[in-house]
Amino acid sequence: MTAFTRLSLTRQFMLASFIILFSGMFIIGAWMARQIETGVVNRTGAVTALYVDSFIAPHLQILRDADHLDAENIAFLESLLMNTPLGQEIVAFKVWGPDGRILYSTNSALIGRVFPIRDQFQLAFAGEIHTEISELDATENEYENGIWSQLIETYAPVRLQGTNEIIAISEFYQKTDKLDEAVWAAQFGGWLIVGAATLTMYFLLAGLVERASNTILAQQKELQEKVTQLTGLLTQNELLHNRVTRAASRTTALNERFLLRIASDMHDGPGQNLSFALLRIEELAEACSACKVIGIRKGKANNDFNTIQASLRSAMAEMRSVLSGLRLPDIAPLSLRETVERAVRNYEQKTGHAVNLMIHYDSAKAPLSVKITLYRILQESLANGFKHAPEASQQVKITGAEDYLLAEISDDGPGFIQSASFAEGHFGLVGMRERIEILGGIFELKSSPNHGTLIRAQLPMNLLEADDV
Repeated sequence: MTAFTRLSLTRQFMLASFIILFSGMFIIGAWMARQIETGVVNRTGAVTALYVDSFIAPHLQILRDADHLDAENIAFLESLLMNTPLGQEIVAFKVWGPDGRILYSTNSALIGRVFPIRDQFQLAFAGEIHTEISELDATENEYENGIWSQLIETYAPVRLQGTNEIIAISEFYQKTDKLDEAVWAAQFGGWLIVGAATLTMYFLLAGLVERASNTILAQQKELQEKVTQLTGLLTQNELLHNRVTRAASRTTALNERFLLRIASDMHDGPGQNLSFALLRIEELAEACSACKVIGIRKGKANNDFNTIQASLRSAMAEMRSVLSGLRLPDIAPLSLRETVERAVRNYEQKTGHAVNLMIHYDSAKAPLSVKITLYRILQESLANGFKHAPEASQQVKITGAEDYLLAEISDDGPGFIQSASFAEGHFGLVGMRERIEILGGIFELKSSPNHGTLIRAQLPMNLLEADDV
């Protein structure tokens, strides 16, 4: 990790923006300085060219018809360039003919010599004034190069008075002293403006970023606190979920214990009393049959005894039927497949009705609460199907995965309207739904008239079992 990446985002932004802004400032400042220098040079050359054209051009009109200047015009030019303010401004002066011949020069040794035509020369003959800072490296600048390192060089066209016809080119040189002062003053002002603007932008951006960073840090701190709180709540929720899961498993097992206790109490209490009462009634009936009772009275007593015996036998049969439903087989040591097979086999033995059983999933470590719930669902749904559609074929299909079990109990009976099933007191359906949902499972019922019935139960296989039920 580099030193830059270890900085905070605010510090990274301030450092990067500093580099970018000040790099841009130097680029813009350099460009402005160059433009200022070019503008000052061009302005200086243009202004001087106007003076040259006003004072010198009238004495060059002879070049319209001649290829050289006469002595009178040369003397005037020398006087003008030596004894006037213009001469003090211009340190060297040349007049060029169209063929590159020097017709006049303050360095008399150059008069009459021909030099190669340069681009600046052609621009002047095209009617433009060209000014630049020259390093004096051209061959015709041998004299000037021996005195100065650089000069302002200007080429200006000399026109025939009253026309645009160019008859010669004037070339003059000026010192750069005043130019340097003017350029430096302009550049200093430009750099000052650019620097002030850059610093202002930098500090404004830095302030905005600092403020935004502080806001973000405060929000991050608040978010971290909320995440910590949420993590604690999630941990508590997980603990509560585990407790609820254990409670659900415990409740399922305890319900079966209560049902077994009720069955035992009914068998040992009312069941024994009914059995004893039935035995005594049978003894009394035998004893009374030998009594000397007059005709009709004897027949009526026998009928009464027979009615009481029939009622007691019916009560005993119903109680035994109820007790058989309350008692759950010992399915704790059974696998899931064996639990399903036990429930279906018990149903087939009681009703004599065959069930199409398909088991595609098995688990030897299925939670006891899941096996109890599955047994009761199969028991209730198959009994309901036989009760309402005794002639219909029934099917049980068991599938699943690692974390869930899916049981589907279906028949091809007459079906019913689902919207009215729970409203009409179908306690078996209500009980099945409550058994499934208390374990965190999903209960689904599908039925319609003439299309049979399907009960689908999805039970979780990752329940936490209670340690002591």
